[in-house]
Amino acid sequence: MKKSLMFLFVAVLVLGTVLSVSAAPLPQESKGLIYVITPSHANPFFGAEAKIAVDTAEKLGYTAKSVSHDDDANKQMELFETAIAEGAKAIILDNAGADATVAAVRKAKEAGIPTFLIDREISEDGIAAAQIVSNNYQGASIVAEYFVELMEEEGTYIELTGRDTDTNAHVRSQGFHDVIDEYEGLEMIAQDTANWDQTEAFAKMETLLQANPDVKGVICGNDTMAMGAYAALAAAGKPDVIVMGFDGSDDVIQSIRDGGIKATGLQPVAAISITAVEQADYYLTNGKFEKEEKQSIDCVLVNQENACMYEVFAPIEGVTSCEKK
Repeated sequence: MKKSLMFLFVAVLVLGTVLSVSAAPLPQESKGLIYVITPSHANPFFGAEAKIAVDTAEKLGYTAKSVSHDDDANKQMELFETAIAEGAKAIILDNAGADATVAAVRKAKEAGIPTFLIDREISEDGIAAAQIVSNNYQGASIVAEYFVELMEEEGTYIELTGRDTDTNAHVRSQGFHDVIDEYEGLEMIAQDTANWDQTEAFAKMETLLQANPDVKGVICGNDTMAMGAYAALAAAGKPDVIVMGFDGSDDVIQSIRDGGIKATGLQPVAAISITAVEQADYYLTNGKFEKEEKQSIDCVLVNQENACMYEVFAPIEGVTSCEKK
């Protein structure tokens, strides 16, 4: 009798265990692989856009892989070939050159894989599924307007531009000049590229400062160059030179809060990355594109008046003013 009861007790335990395992939710099957390819994450702008894209893809049920081409078009092509070989459903790309990227995007399209471009455009239309970028011209214009204001419409300035193969470098520079060149009292005494790089910007600024020790302002095509330029100026005992950048990185926003760099044009990185992944999901779900290929989102001027309201390239939820209570 005892053996029978013991057997019955064990049977109930086993059955209960089986039922509880059966009732547990099964892991959801991935909807497919999305590749996220960007420049080096050493630049916080690119690290942020990649992380946001990966997080969004995973929330939508995809497996996401983030890799960097380091602004090398050959490496970018290799990454595209790997993505194709691994059966990626879509590619989110911040590219390695407007002209050099066309072949890679076309190769993916021929393999049936749509590419959704973020941040940087390519030089041909009709190949990418979407090109979603900041309104670089508008952003550069509002930075330039504030630059003119702080310069009090007169004085000498230096411009540090981005990588020559990047369309954004030219668009931002044009946006700067279409505003600044309207003021006869403002004179650009030097213009040089620092290729979006902080270390290179530091070295270039040191050299340019030796030839132009009385420069009043420096306007930069991105924030990493602004950080390098400001560091060189501070090291030379000239922290009051007016420096502005473009991107809205946390490092520069902190510098603005601390009274260093004066302003930046914040790119809506979060909105761009999220939009790209959501449009990829829409296409993969519905078999058609949700929006037209070329899309842009306006930038925001960040200065000391509103710097407390932004971080990680986006507004801080619930913070609507920088006034101290």
